Amino acid sequence: MNIALKQLRVFVTVAQERTITAAAEKLFLSKPAVSMALAELERQLDHKLFDRNNNRLIINEQGKRLLPLADELLARSHAIENLFDQAGPVTGKLKVGSSDTVGNQVTPFLLRDFRASTQHADQSLFISNTAQICHKLSEFELDVGLVEGKVQQADLITKAWLDDEMVVVCHPDHPLTHIDNLRLSDLENSQWILREPGSGTREFFLNRISPRLEEWHQAFELNTTEAIINCVAAGLGITCLSKLAIAHAVNDKRLVLLDLPIDMRRQYWLLYHKEKYQSPLLTLFLDFCLQWQLNPA
Repeated sequence: MNIALKQLRVFVTVAQERTITAAAEKLFLSKPAVSMALAELERQLDHKLFDRNNNRLIINEQGKRLLPLADELLARSHAIENLFDQAGPVTGKLKVGSSDTVGNQVTPFLLRDFRASTQHADQSLFISNTAQICHKLSEFELDVGLVEGKVQQADLITKAWLDDEMVVVCHPDHPLTHIDNLRLSDLENSQWILREPGSGTREFFLNRISPRLEEWHQAFELNTTEAIINCVAAGLGITCLSKLAIAHAVNDKRLVLLDLPIDMRRQYWLLYHKEKYQSPLLTLFLDFCLQWQLNPA
């Protein structure tokens, strides 16, 4: 048996893209070349690695067993190829995924400090909601995830990371701003502007605030924090967001904080696949994250 790195690269890409066409485009190969490499790998292993469903290839149990090993071999190969190309103590590309609030307000400063500390400069950053970050970690498309949503997923290691504070905000002229000693009951029947399902920010609202309200209404569902801020600043409703995310809008007097008698603290989380190869670069980054504190200045 003589399995080639090209075959493993094709296998991993097909597992991630789920079609021969998409994998071929990503690898800059022809579709016949991708199909041939995958077929030869399956022949050598004497096992099918995917279930065929029309034009889609869904990785099966045999393929799932191979995926972390193939990912590790490709990572080691990449490290060897770049061993003498980088001045710092570690080599390789680090693929970081962050949910919206973390990715926009925290991760840029984390990467800044990591680069300054290690001289490693080859990182990518993918920002989406928590559910999408978890999906890409499961598919080995990302090395590490930094999210605000609590994750309970069997294939992912979850570690508590930084603390965050959530706040409820509204337009400066909203009727709620004129109520002294605001109570949660004063928020009954309010119009809420929320993030989409799969977002950690939405999860916080649904778990911590909405169960305490008998009636609330969703005015808008938006997939970016800035769009929510603008809608609230336009007087279209109230929202619950990270204090970090709305600081600039409060400073500009576009939004005001509502002081509520409820614990609004939450946790950021660090995630990685339990079978992900712990390269020196990934190990260094994970350790750095767990010791790091946010300092935007």
